[in-house]
Amino acid sequence: MKDTILTKREKEIFELLVKNYSTKDISSKLGISEKTVRNHISNTIQKLGAKGRSQALVELIKIGSIKI
Repeated sequence: MKDTILTKREKEIFELLVKNYSTKDISSKLGISEKTVRNHISNTIQKLGAKGRSQALVELIKIGSIKI
C-alpha cells in the first residue's frame, strides 16, 4: 500500500461513510456539493490504490486512519 496522507476533509468524509451516511447526507452536513464529496472519495480511493469505497474503508480501518 502506498504512503497515505489523507486531508482533514477526506478523513471526515470516510468517518461519516462508516457511520452509514449517504453522499447526499454528507454534502448537507458539511455544506459542500455531492460532487465534491464524490471527488474526495475518489481521491482517497486513488491514494490507497483501492478498487472502491468498501475496500478503501477497510484499508483506512486497518491502518488506523478511521475507527468503526
